[in-house]
Amino acid sequence: MRHGRYRFLAWALLPALALHAVFVLSPYAQAFYLSLTDWTGVAGNAHFVGLSNYRRLASDSLFLDAVRNNATMLVVVPLATVALGLFLASMLHVGGRDGRSAVRGAGGYQIVYFFPQLLSLVVIAVLWGFVYNPTNGLLNGALRGIGLDGLARSWLAEPSVALWAVMAVLVWSSVGFYLVLFSAAIDGIPKELYEAALLDGAGPWATFWRLTLPLVRDTVQVAFVYLGIVALDGFAVVQVMTVGPGGPDGATEVIGLSLYRTAFTYGKFGYASAMGVALFFATLTLAVLALRAGRKERLELA
Repeated sequence: MRHGRYRFLAWALLPALALHAVFVLSPYAQAFYLSLTDWTGVAGNAHFVGLSNYRRLASDSLFLDAVRNNATMLVVVPLATVALGLFLASMLHVGGRDGRSAVRGAGGYQIVYFFPQLLSLVVIAVLWGFVYNPTNGLLNGALRGIGLDGLARSWLAEPSVALWAVMAVLVWSSVGFYLVLFSAAIDGIPKELYEAALLDGAGPWATFWRLTLPLVRDTVQVAFVYLGIVALDGFAVVQVMTVGPGGPDGATEVIGLSLYRTAFTYGKFGYASAMGVALFFATLTLAVLALRAGRKERLELA
């Protein structure tokens, strides 16, 4: 009976595994191969060039600008989004005799904060493009309205602030989802622990730092992985919002945008595939390091 069951499971899984191999693993394998060629997008016009595409990446100034910008986003976007999400989720759970009860109307606040998730990233980028408009945009209009005319500027045209303006949009569009995620994690913490902390005289900050944060650490770790992937991409926002696109002097250039331009504007699909492979390994490394760090912390706590 056991052998028959295993045979049935094998045959049941075979179609799914075949589809996964064809539509997931096969494109990866093709990308790895194309990154070793000088393919221009024309069928049969690919010559093996070995690692020359990867050596070229190391001296490509625009690609290095993209790597630098993605590295900045990798630090700022996850940290800012997780910090804001945790802060807002904690504020919605402050109060009550048990130290964890949600404030009145917390569900409504969550819906409001979650609203950007209902919009596509392209729509968000278009809307924020109007907000950042230097002549009649909402942001400069608000600054002028309160007498801060000196702070009004061309947010997406100045190299010193363009990338920060893009990162602000990414944080704004993501924080609502992680607010809801962290709120759900906090709701899953046993109520008795908060009651015990309250009886011990722990204040809101001590309760958050010593009780809430350690118990939602796994959720925060997953959030960092997903936000790191968002930060390593950033293609849609930069493509829609910035001039060029890529901003002034490559100020908002990202790897995904360099890949797209190299492939579909210049027809260098082999070189673009090398960029994609580099981005793949960067994302994979980020995920592995984040998951291993979380595992190490759990082992130390055990």
